[in-house]
Amino acid sequence: MSRTCLALQHLSFEDLGTLEPVLRQAGFHIHYRQAGVDDLSTERAAKEWAEADLVVVLGGPIGVYEADRYPFISDELALVKARLQAQRPMVGICLGAQMMAAASGERVYPGPAKEIGWEPLIPTDAGASSVLQALGSAQWQVLHWHGDTFDLPDGATLLASTRRVKNQVFSIGQHALGLQCHLEVDGKQIERWLIGHTGELSAAGVDLQQLRHDTRQWGEQLRDAAQTVFLAWLTQAGLV
Repeated sequence: MSRTCLALQHLSFEDLGTLEPVLRQAGFHIHYRQAGVDDLSTERAAKEWAEADLVVVLGGPIGVYEADRYPFISDELALVKARLQAQRPMVGICLGAQMMAAASGERVYPGPAKEIGWEPLIPTDAGASSVLQALGSAQWQVLHWHGDTFDLPDGATLLASTRRVKNQVFSIGQHALGLQCHLEVDGKQIERWLIGHTGELSAAGVDLQQLRHDTRQWGEQLRDAAQTVFLAWLTQAGLV
């Protein structure tokens, strides 16, 4: 049976990455929409979000709290809130996870440190036995690329942290998964990220050679583990 995935982008180079082939192999038709370009305030957008079998809200460099600068954020939050209230399958990645927290009434704010680079997740007991367990094959190494953090939504289960930021991965029931980190990153496309985020990388003093090295070391392992994680989550959500 054909299913649809609606993926909302905030940057053209931050896409579904290695998760896209998992969806296509599972028979999903993928429709990308562009935040700030496609109007999210219309009845058509609300209908599309309500009817999609899966919605994935992808990452971006803006803050959830910047609706005064980026008015579409208010419309996006309304759509995320409606999707969560309907308990329809949804994945939020980085900014997307922050959107899920904000739409649940929680605070999103600058974190204790900007995390850019590869660092292992620390699973909670719940996370170690969850769909995330396949990340063990990659020694829990994932790519982080964020400065903000959030308070955990009421009723959510914390699945993983890092040594500096507690709320990294959470689930809400069987239908929603919030990933502050980037499981979807395709290591072969990392140069697009390095070019697109050059201002942020320079300001943060990130060592690009080290980031490239770590991506070569962990990229393929994360790809294989993340695809297993995502397929397990799709199964759990009743989508495959």
